[in-house]
Amino acid sequence: MNKGRYVLRQILDVVHRETFDRIVKKHNGNYRVRSFTCWHQFVCLVFGQITHRKSLRDIVLCLNAWGDSLYHMGITNGVKRSTLSEANENRSWKIYYDLAQYLLNRAKVKYKEDNVTSLDVTEEVYAIDSSTIDLCMSIYSWANFRSTKSGIKLHTSINVKTEIPDFVCITEAKLHDVNIIDILEIKQNAIYIFDRAYLDYVRLNRIDGLKATFVIRAKTNIKYRRITSVKRKKGIAVRCDQTIKLTGVMSSKRYPKKLRRIKYYVSDLDRIFVFLTNNFILEAETIAELYKNRWRVEIFFKWVKQNLSIKKFWGESENAVKTQIWIGICTYSMIAIMKKNINIDKSMYETLQILSLAPFNKTPVNQLLSSSNDVKQKEQNPNQLKMWDL
Repeated sequence: MNKGRYVLRQILDVVHRETFDRIVKKHNGNYRVRSFTCWHQFVCLVFGQITHRKSLRDIVLCLNAWGDSLYHMGITNGVKRSTLSEANENRSWKIYYDLAQYLLNRAKVKYKEDNVTSLDVTEEVYAIDSSTIDLCMSIYSWANFRSTKSGIKLHTSINVKTEIPDFVCITEAKLHDVNIIDILEIKQNAIYIFDRAYLDYVRLNRIDGLKATFVIRAKTNIKYRRITSVKRKKGIAVRCDQTIKLTGVMSSKRYPKKLRRIKYYVSDLDRIFVFLTNNFILEAETIAELYKNRWRVEIFFKWVKQNLSIKKFWGESENAVKTQIWIGICTYSMIAIMKKNINIDKSMYETLQILSLAPFNKTPVNQLLSSSNDVKQKEQNPNQLKMWDL
């Protein structure tokens, strides 16, 4: 089906062109544009994301080196750096925000039956966290953060079972994480996992009122009264499992209901974690396991920062920076969808690294990704020491 089509073209085919054109028309993206349309801009920046280009000059130089091959991407007259730069500065980032939401929704449908965890819960589980992207204050003065530096913040709610983001938002870096709960779409019967930076009893009370479950780390200065305790066996990680009520002057008013307090010992770290939840049904060990899986959102941030170009930017304006980030999210979603479509058992990291080496290769993507599985490595000499063996 993809015989004779470039790998980059096969990746771009994940985007339905009619949907893309509808989004562009909604934001008047091609208003007074003669030749270099929003689609051309999108193609160039996706190429930059996939191949890890460091600058606009880098993107333009590499693309133009392919000459007539660009025709198959819909680009007939080559690419000029000034034209691409002007497009990034002037064409609304909201085009690619809407496109990212569309692609994320498609990815969520594709992966909804997956479960990469060992969690034995039927509910949907979401981990919420944020990551700050530091910027140079002298260049990005619009991104106010601290007196010595600028920055923006990427907020994400990720489906723990599928590892696909359910919600992504970009804000100024100085916005406190807890405010994101106000714009989250809380789903009934879902489980939300927070770090203690999100501890706000008014917002937790709202989540409980929407019949959703929260699991959050408690702060050390919490004031409470124990109502009941579950007797625990000695020698297990759960140190206590209590039903409590808050007794602080303000906290008792903001969350007047009962809470469950679990103290859990992690032997590997030699640390004790204290969790608060409104779920009185799940086992205490399951609550602790839920919080442990919050790390998957950290892995997502680490993957995005290491494998997509969202730390070194191709423009200085707010519009250019947000355009680059949202096209990065689009690239992540497109690869996730394509990976599911061809049913290849490779990680996102492996998939992207292979694709980055062959954007203008005409091999069908399913063959390109599966061929690496046929390469057999020579067995190591048994006398050779293994670096990571302990």
